[in-house]
Amino acid sequence: MTDSESQNIEYKESWHDEYLKWICGFANAQGGTIYIGVNDDKQVVGVADSKKLMEDIPNKVRDVLGIIVDVNLHTESVKDYLEIIVPPYSNAISYKGQYHYRSGSTKQELKGTALTRFLLQKGGQRWENYLLPEVSIDALSNAAFDRFRHEAGKHHRVNDDILNESNQTLLESLHLMDSTQTKLTRAAVLLFHPDPERFVFGAYVKIGFFDGADDALLFQDEIHGPLMLQVDKVIDLLTTKYTHRIISYEQGHRIETPQYPFDALREMVLNAIAHKDYSSGIPIQISVYPDHLVCWNSGQLPENWTVNKLFEKHSSEPFNPAIAQTFFRAGDIESWGRGYRRIATLMTQANLLPPIVITESGMTITMFNTPQAQMQTLGLNERQTKVIEYVLQKGRVTNSEVQEICGISKPTATRLLNDLGILLVKTGNRGNGTFYEIRTFG
Repeated sequence: MTDSESQNIEYKESWHDEYLKWICGFANAQGGTIYIGVNDDKQVVGVADSKKLMEDIPNKVRDVLGIIVDVNLHTESVKDYLEIIVPPYSNAISYKGQYHYRSGSTKQELKGTALTRFLLQKGGQRWENYLLPEVSIDALSNAAFDRFRHEAGKHHRVNDDILNESNQTLLESLHLMDSTQTKLTRAAVLLFHPDPERFVFGAYVKIGFFDGADDALLFQDEIHGPLMLQVDKVIDLLTTKYTHRIISYEQGHRIETPQYPFDALREMVLNAIAHKDYSSGIPIQISVYPDHLVCWNSGQLPENWTVNKLFEKHSSEPFNPAIAQTFFRAGDIESWGRGYRRIATLMTQANLLPPIVITESGMTITMFNTPQAQMQTLGLNERQTKVIEYVLQKGRVTNSEVQEICGISKPTATRLLNDLGILLVKTGNRGNGTFYEIRTFG
């Protein structure tokens, strides 16, 4: 056995009918393989009743789950073990009324809004496309439509003829109505209704300013209303009330430098609003501290994505395609999956470090307004801090330069650079062509 337990592989020393839940989880996700008679160290321990299991397991899977799996018998060192190959199914598979799903290397039972979203997706639908027939077009916000028309016209992503038509025609062109053009989708209500929280709980943004010493909340705001208008309101508050500009002078001229690049803040807010999981009922939360800010939303990465992929070139797979597409048509966001990469680039251009992104229990992005504050949080020592400050100033550093900066030997410089792997990425393998730059992911 060579494969490690992962998204698609599970090892069990013996068979228990409970493992039908694991088969259900694989069938509802991307499929997978379960080995029976193999321990977590990938050592074959064998099963004594292999021939009986070869008959029982396929029958139980068929009778309980209603699906077909392949069960193969293998032998290693005179010990039998079974290989159960589970294909992915396009329809939802249940285990005695329960829906299980394989996520990462764990199995989870889907409940509540997660189950609703899963069943909709298996049926070719999305939560945001659910129809709200009780909401009329006349109830939507003209200010939200005005903002969309102004921005879309400025960025030329919607035909002028469509922009000059009625709100209904505009919604039809954005695919925010049903095929009969009589019912609005949840996405339409979230984007354009003056009070979307009447229909979707928690569809707003909370901002709070906290004292850095004891985490005490000093003041806060809540931003309500249509998503199309929330964006500008949140960014305006962040840049005028919650952060400040650093004043300096150069040759007698006053220079005002924002704590965070404006476009990086805007990209962060747009990502949170466009990609949040609105079925969660939890508002977006932005916590601002003297030296950093934290933005959290209840969205999640596409399956099998990592944080690293966010900061690399990747396909665009938005959590809410209809909402994201509307913001794209308004010229607010990119459609090419470069949002987080752009944030990292904007931060480094401002001599700041890329943000830290965590994807557990939602999406959290943390920005620091000084490299020193971020390095202190990461626990960097004096030598490591000197190296990072040099890279921020010069753009890159070599092993020889690290030796000179820190007054250390080549082996020590090599170890120091390796220890900074969380922040630096190496280009080249050996010799004078090797250098280190700021890594553009969290």
